[in-house]
Amino acid sequence: MIAVYAARSSEEDPLSALEIGERPAPEVPEGWARVRLRAASLNHHDLWSLRGVGLPQDRLPMVLGCDGAGVDDEGNEVVVHAVVSDPSWRGDETLDPKRSLLSERYQGTFADAVVVPRRNLVPKPSALSFEEASCLPTAWLTAYRMLFTRSGVAPGATVLVQGAGGGVSTALVALGSAAGYRMWVTGREEVRRARALELGADQAFDSGARLPERVDAVMETVGRATWSHSARSLKPGGTIVVCGATSGDATAAELQRVFFLQLRVVGSTMGTRDELERLAQMCTVTGVRPVIDQVLPLEQARDGFARLLQGDVFGKVVFTRS
Repeated sequence: MIAVYAARSSEEDPLSALEIGERPAPEVPEGWARVRLRAASLNHHDLWSLRGVGLPQDRLPMVLGCDGAGVDDEGNEVVVHAVVSDPSWRGDETLDPKRSLLSERYQGTFADAVVVPRRNLVPKPSALSFEEASCLPTAWLTAYRMLFTRSGVAPGATVLVQGAGGGVSTALVALGSAAGYRMWVTGREEVRRARALELGADQAFDSGARLPERVDAVMETVGRATWSHSARSLKPGGTIVVCGATSGDATAAELQRVFFLQLRVVGSTMGTRDELERLAQMCTVTGVRPVIDQVLPLEQARDGFARLLQGDVFGKVVFTRS
């Protein structure tokens, strides 16, 4: 089968570790299911894998890709949940210490087919295209969990999203706006701030700008570059929900502000299968759809990786198979 895979790792030049070519078709263990992919979306996780983060040499070559949508062997249109928990685990799979994501221990979705535990299949709503559905399992599920499960704030609250344009950020704006939150965003580029407003953001500000008022919650994906601004933007008792640190770990923890204003700092990682199913239904009910920056055939995946590496993406890059 045709696949996009990490043949080696390179911290300095991740694209040099990327290969597109034939890989063995996956076998289907008992209790697992094969999905013939129609679409799969790109994440920063895939670039980190090429750099060797979370993907040691002894697991290479590894087919990349966490997200996908396609058709199983019974003819069902499905979305693939990327979090693979231990078979003995019960409850929220994101809390399983033995969990992994597709493309970490198990071959990923940038291929003709992927094999996953049958419990990881979620019905694809007919209202969503395969391209749209393929965007849900990582970035959009992360945003859904941050906003609706972890933040503790109700619709009508003001929520600040740090960084405009990324997959999680665009998902937060679209989902939050559809659910009745007042969504504010920050961004370095005027064009990205303008597009966030088109998505439904109430206001958009330059990175680090003083806000007209403090907010109820901050959705933090950036880390070092925005952490102090996030802490200083919160009302007393407010919450920072952090799901990543693309600019590195925070150098100043702002602990005095945290304890004096009784701020909450909440971690959030991916989401559960049940949350993914609810997210898919929310898209159906509200009409909100993932923002897709570019659709490419799988054979041209290198172009998509290069675009993401350059930071020239607004929304999601999707790879398709006919």
